Amino acid sequence: MKKILETNRLLLREFDISDAESFYELNLNPNVIKYTGNSAFKDIDEAKSFLETYSDYQRNGYGRWAVINKSTQQFIGWCGLKYDEKLDEIDIGFRFFEHFWNQGFAIESAKACIDYGFEKLNLKTIVGRAIKENTASVKVLEKIGLQYEKGFDFDGQEGVIYKIENQIIE
Repeated sequence: MKKILETNRLLLREFDISDAESFYELNLNPNVIKYTGNSAFKDIDEAKSFLETYSDYQRNGYGRWAVINKSTQQFIGWCGLKYDEKLDEIDIGFRFFEHFWNQGFAIESAKACIDYGFEKLNLKTIVGRAIKENTASVKVLEKIGLQYEKGFDFDGQEGVIYKIENQIIE
């Protein structure tokens, strides 16, 4: 289990097979996946096989990471960067158990991921995509410094794309 970064309250590390149950439970909540375009895993085995075949770390050197609450050592969600080959862009994404919403964890972890992407990975641009109606996620994107770029069709719904440029490399 490779630790990636740490904030005041959180530890972000690579996924591991032991996360399968948490992963499964996270996507079970319809409120959590309401705006994602994803569906729930069929069972824990499906979540486990997703984790076993998750190859972003090997392929790109980064990916989505497990977010662990340092004070409780509890898996509270995930956050991280994802490279989309078709669009040739890197996006920031996050998903947390509902009982951890509105506690600043998404902002804290996503900001750390943006900084990591710019400072350690020398990424040039990071985007954030959300369904417009998902005002909580849109607020997170704005609070971590992304600017509205344009609207787009998000699986038949009105989506928004936000963007941030690396100021370190010009």
